[in-house]
Amino acid sequence: MENINDDQENIKKEEKEQETGRKILKKPFSLNSIIIMFAILSVFLSSFFGAIFGLMGGKISDKIFSKIDNPGKNSGQSVQVRKKQLIEEDSAIIDVVQKSSPAVVSIVISKDVPKYRSFFEDPFGFFDNPSSQESGTEKQTVGAGSGFIVNQNGMIATNKHVVSDISADYTVITSDDKEYPAKVLARDPVKDIAVIKIEGDNFPTLNFGDSNSLKIGQTVIAIGNSLGEFYNTVSKGIISGLRRNLTAGSGLGQSEHLSNIIQTDAAINSGNSGGPLLDINGNVIGINVAMAQGAQNIAFSIPADQIKKIVDQVNSNGKISTPFLGVRSVAIDEKIQSENNLAYAYGALITRGQKITDLAVMPGSPADKAGIQENDIILEINGTKVDDKNQLSNLIANYNVGDTITLKVWHKGSTNDIKVKLEERK
Repeated sequence: MENINDDQENIKKEEKEQETGRKILKKPFSLNSIIIMFAILSVFLSSFFGAIFGLMGGKISDKIFSKIDNPGKNSGQSVQVRKKQLIEEDSAIIDVVQKSSPAVVSIVISKDVPKYRSFFEDPFGFFDNPSSQESGTEKQTVGAGSGFIVNQNGMIATNKHVVSDISADYTVITSDDKEYPAKVLARDPVKDIAVIKIEGDNFPTLNFGDSNSLKIGQTVIAIGNSLGEFYNTVSKGIISGLRRNLTAGSGLGQSEHLSNIIQTDAAINSGNSGGPLLDINGNVIGINVAMAQGAQNIAFSIPADQIKKIVDQVNSNGKISTPFLGVRSVAIDEKIQSENNLAYAYGALITRGQKITDLAVMPGSPADKAGIQENDIILEINGTKVDDKNQLSNLIANYNVGDTITLKVWHKGSTNDIKVKLEERK
């Protein structure tokens, strides 16, 4: 019985040990263990996938930001090219200004004016101080303009309206602040151009460019005595228009018709008149002549080819020789054609003026000698049509005194070619 009991006890003991073993094996899979295992696993997975997505995200973001910063193919190179272009353009302008400024001058206009004496001293300007005129005069500055040196002997080109006062004295101030008395050599009777001279030699000069090859939009640089106070002021712009025609007033009741001139948005102010308009190579392409009142960034310059012709004449002959035809005319358009039942909508109609002395053809003039009469229509000059773009006076100005030109003239219903030898305007 004892053995049986012992066996039973042993069996129970073995079963208990097995059951205990099973419980011991289940311990590692307890709730806390599972939580820890998930924590460890999540850390591992997050690190693993984080590294992968981080690598992929970096590449994607690089592409995105690359597109934003440098749009388009090879955009990085485009930005660099653009920056290089800007630097090169700025450098070119700076170089032009440094080389050209020494040849740009300021012109000071002075004149003897009556002396005035105040009745009492008022240093603070609190009162209107009455004054009386004294005997005698005193020299005072009455205006200012600009110009530029065109040869080493001191010949200077400027506007006629800058040196129009024959009773005034003119002083040239160079970029190194030296002052020179100036003499007026010639004033053009038709164009707003004049030539003056200072004594000396080896002056810095500017060269003329080709104003016939100008393009709208090209860069230009203006230098001048802005407002008569700021010597060698520099402004930059573009050519806004070509072959403009306008009537310019001096503010003193004087006016002048300007033809085939350059329009620019470079800042040109009072005092800039007579200063050069330069291209990006530093060549003179125009002489600054006028600004539009009440407008912004609208200014005008006389083309260089007109200036150079006058400078060459003065340099060779000591005077300006202006070709002269000797007719009074009206430019024909469709309205004038319709109102007068004319045969053409272009050309120059030879007609007398409002005064009895305003003759259509001046007696003894080249036109008179060639047989041109009142009511004739000049249609062409040497094959160039006379119209709003090529007015008669402008076409004549392209030639020299002594040149023989061929006019196509409508006369009483028939068209004929007439040769005319141009003479000098007296």
